[in-house]
Amino acid sequence: MDASRAWLEKLHALEFDRTVRIMNVCGGHERSITHAGLRGALPEWIELVPGPGCPVCVCPEEDVYQAIRLALEDRVILVAFGDMLRVPVNVKKGEVRSLAEAQAAGADVRPIASPLDAKKIARENPDRPVVFFAAGFETTTAPVAAMLAEGAPPNLSILLSGRLTWPAVAMLLDSGTPGFDALVAPGHVSTVMGPEEWSFVVDKHEIPCAVAGFGTGSLLASFYSVLRQLKTGERFLDNCYREVAHPGGNPAARRMLDQTLDIVDANWRGIGVIPRSGYALKSAFARHDTRRLFPDHTDPGRRRAGDMPPGCDCAQVVLGKLYPDQCRIYGRACTPRNPVGPCMVSDEGACRIWWAGGVRVAADA
Repeated sequence: MDASRAWLEKLHALEFDRTVRIMNVCGGHERSITHAGLRGALPEWIELVPGPGCPVCVCPEEDVYQAIRLALEDRVILVAFGDMLRVPVNVKKGEVRSLAEAQAAGADVRPIASPLDAKKIARENPDRPVVFFAAGFETTTAPVAAMLAEGAPPNLSILLSGRLTWPAVAMLLDSGTPGFDALVAPGHVSTVMGPEEWSFVVDKHEIPCAVAGFGTGSLLASFYSVLRQLKTGERFLDNCYREVAHPGGNPAARRMLDQTLDIVDANWRGIGVIPRSGYALKSAFARHDTRRLFPDHTDPGRRRAGDMPPGCDCAQVVLGKLYPDQCRIYGRACTPRNPVGPCMVSDEGACRIWWAGGVRVAADA
């Protein structure tokens, strides 16, 4: 607490004659910021912008739909991380719109906490196909890669919807209108991939960048670092999470990612295809690739970019173009009890985080 207070004092001692927008990429960062009330503690001229740090939010609709149909029609045991069970897809009224609804309709859908749970379920049910719907960024995809590298049960296949974090930020920066002046990079991703993965933000775009952990001290230190860079004109990648995020990341995790997965162009829900932003199983692991083993239940129409539900602005929230409470249906049609968009589902989704933080009405209400 004393360290956080010291950083706050340093931040309040800075003077800017304009609003400075700092994007925090990570959903975990946004949760820490909101629950600690940091926005209210910072100078008014600092705006903290939630960024594309929620894998559940950007998981493409066609992947969720494929998982639902596999569970209903192919009668597999479908396992997925808990948040994915409530992500809705766009279907006609009365049709099954989530894995939770598929479960209620009789499908064998089971929430899990880790790939080890998927492995255990497959071993306990050797005569049944088990599909692991694996959505996530580098941090959660690395354990999936480890499971493949170490040897998965023959009846276990992976419906992989893994994404890399940095290409979405690169897309925003390359657009010419990123909407932020500085970046706080995700500490957990840097722990796996190495902090230097974010050096392009400074080297190519000359935007201040700092890697942060999830404690208030680390976050406030990162805010101070990027603001000092803006003030002095210096530009460098600062690591404010040195106790965990080391140069080069986790060599074993990176080796397993390289050994089992290819990097491919990938669709992000509501955003579109971002080049080299997704993971796919290498051909050597085809026997565990759900997409090769089962029918494709999706249709071309589900692979379009603008696939958020009507009125839902989740894509704009993910890209930092809108705050959660500026969504047209926030707190109205869309609540955690009845989520319309994916940002209201996950604990890493900005809308769900803001709701949990006490923001219960839309900004224009």
